[in-house]
Amino acid sequence: MDSAEETVGGYRPWSEVTPDAARRLLVAAVEAFAERGYHATTTRDIAGRAGMSPAALYIHYKTKEELLHRISRIGHDKALEILTTAAEGPGCAAERLDAAVRSFVRWHAAHHTTARVVQYELDALAPEHRSEIVALRRQSDAAVRRILADGVAAGEFDVPDVPGTTLAVLSLCIDVARWFNVGGQRTPDEVGGLYADLVLRMVAARPSPRAQPSETVRQK
Repeated sequence: MDSAEETVGGYRPWSEVTPDAARRLLVAAVEAFAERGYHATTTRDIAGRAGMSPAALYIHYKTKEELLHRISRIGHDKALEILTTAAEGPGCAAERLDAAVRSFVRWHAAHHTTARVVQYELDALAPEHRSEIVALRRQSDAAVRRILADGVAAGEFDVPDVPGTTLAVLSLCIDVARWFNVGGQRTPDEVGGLYADLVLRMVAARPSPRAQPSETVRQK
């Protein structure tokens, strides 16, 4: 994992993983899975990247799949935290949607290597682990859906299909991990701002009627 991923936004990935050897193996696995794909990566590849022997890996992780599950769980917990914080935050629906998209996209751009593994290696998980992660993804979906439904109810959004639009918004945000390049023209913050604006246009965001001044006030 490159240094850019470790420092953007004050979030240092894998700080919750201990001891240091387990963290080094996890970081090495992220790099290998992102570069080669889960199925093409061997435990020897991972151990070599971490500067350790293959035998040392099994002290901390029973299988390669256990490593992927740990990576996926941490990443999805972070995604849910980002979206739930925005959904439960202050402001009107448009402000909360802006915050959700801006922060979610920024994380996927700043931590694009990690995000590629978290978002695109789901099918490699064992059935019980996949079910666990799918449940987290549904919670993330529900957080965005709640913001959209609030916006429709308040007259802020014109969204005939809330579930479909929720899927579109999340897909748009997640795809940033696939193409983002730290050497590109835009920073994670700039991409986050761009996508927030695009999503607000997508839902035809407009000021809530409750926030509009009355005719009497406007005429004064």
